[in-house]
Amino acid sequence: MSQEAATPGSLPFVRLTGASKSFSGIRVLKDVDFDIRPGEVHALLGENGAGKSTLIKIISGLYAPDPGGTMVVNGREAQFASTRDATREGIATVYQELLLFPELTVAENIFLGHYPRHSWGGIDWPTTRSRARVLLDSLDTHDLDVDTKVSTLSVAQRQRVEIAKALSHDARVLIMDEPTASLVEADVQRLMSVVRMLRKRGVGIIYVSHRMPEIFALADRVTVLRDGALIGTRAIGEVTEATLVSMMVGRSIDQLFPKAEPLIGETILEVENLTCGKLVNDMSFSLKRGEILGIGGLVGSGRTELALTLFGITPATSGTIRIDGRPVAIRTPKAARDLGIAYVPEDRGLQGLVKAMTIKQNISMASIDRMTSGIFIRFAEEAQRAVAAVKRLGVRARSIDQPVGQLSGGNQQKVVIAKWLETEPKILILDEPTRGIDVGAKAEIHTMMGELARKGLAIIMISSELPEVIGMSDRILVMNNGRQVTIIDRADATPETVGSAMTVASDKTEAA
Repeated sequence: MSQEAATPGSLPFVRLTGASKSFSGIRVLKDVDFDIRPGEVHALLGENGAGKSTLIKIISGLYAPDPGGTMVVNGREAQFASTRDATREGIATVYQELLLFPELTVAENIFLGHYPRHSWGGIDWPTTRSRARVLLDSLDTHDLDVDTKVSTLSVAQRQRVEIAKALSHDARVLIMDEPTASLVEADVQRLMSVVRMLRKRGVGIIYVSHRMPEIFALADRVTVLRDGALIGTRAIGEVTEATLVSMMVGRSIDQLFPKAEPLIGETILEVENLTCGKLVNDMSFSLKRGEILGIGGLVGSGRTELALTLFGITPATSGTIRIDGRPVAIRTPKAARDLGIAYVPEDRGLQGLVKAMTIKQNISMASIDRMTSGIFIRFAEEAQRAVAAVKRLGVRARSIDQPVGQLSGGNQQKVVIAKWLETEPKILILDEPTRGIDVGAKAEIHTMMGELARKGLAIIMISSELPEVIGMSDRILVMNNGRQVTIIDRADATPETVGSAMTVASDKTEAA
């Protein structure tokens, strides 16, 4: 345990013993023991559906636990009837979906519901702004104007406002639910600095995340849940990534990248001197049937921009694209689809799905014109196709009429993939296919990719996770500053060779 963290003998600020929770007679949390000590980061891990959200909602007062368990807060037994009760006891939560009012200012959001007031009862705005300034400065956030509307802020800035809001209640425990899921790398590092700063001040932090590097960089202890039950709590120095993965999913880390022997066929895609703006510059490579071509590179290297160009969202300004040896012009996504190209975007929530619509409607969205007679949709065929897709991809849902927004991240990603497989593509572009999903769902997506490739589908996979790029790719194309640095065969791909290529720019383009 780090010197900054609480010593092993520290008394927990919050301790749950035998915590359980049932919904409609189904136990989703089963006799779980958990505690958080002052000045420590306690990571909470588990697959989607493992019980993490239920546990933190009990601690934050959103759910009442089933009878039988106990919760002790600051040395006294406690029962929370609401989140206000938890807040009064010094427990605050920063959720993945930030709960701020966009049309209010930073200061107004921080003190909403407990503004400083004059003796005559009115809101003391100068004190509100000055205290907000002090809180932000304490988080090393000097660049935020307290009078700025939250609607104009970036995700990372809004997150720091949420943390300041929690500290305005004198939070002793801060629950952070997937805090880096929507952040770029620079903002991730800044958030991690804030977490370390809060730990030094004695704040206990419950850190829920799927990202192993963050867990090992920040956590003092880690607790793993699986299927609602406690698998174990360990000091971070006692575990490895392989240990934690095995605890979470009940299988070894080797099974996360189930790379089957490829059945690579003839060349289907050829790209020569492809250029679009500054972030796709003079790219030349090829792709074969049954091949998984990984695209590696740092944030801003041009990986997603390459995908957008191939899919016609930002058409190429020069260069040549050939499919099955024939030059093609891809000026729109429809043209790409009709040529047999499908694109699963990086942000499934904003670009890949309509969350209020059903699974069935989302799956048919990209191919609905193939299920129409004149102006009429053949609804029976739409339903049959959706049922088959859900079964084929293993989507876990109540029915095809369930709103897709109610699904876990991994199942939402499967729906996006199912949507594009319905177009019967020859080439599938996957941009960050496993971002924000748990390790079990990752393994399922990886298995699916391997099966699709063995059936002859050509796959381009963009990923920020180096183990994923190395583990799943037959070849790896590395980009830097919009240019192609090199293409590395699977046999030669190591973290050192790929990582080195990602960080060294090249003016030379190496074609496949």
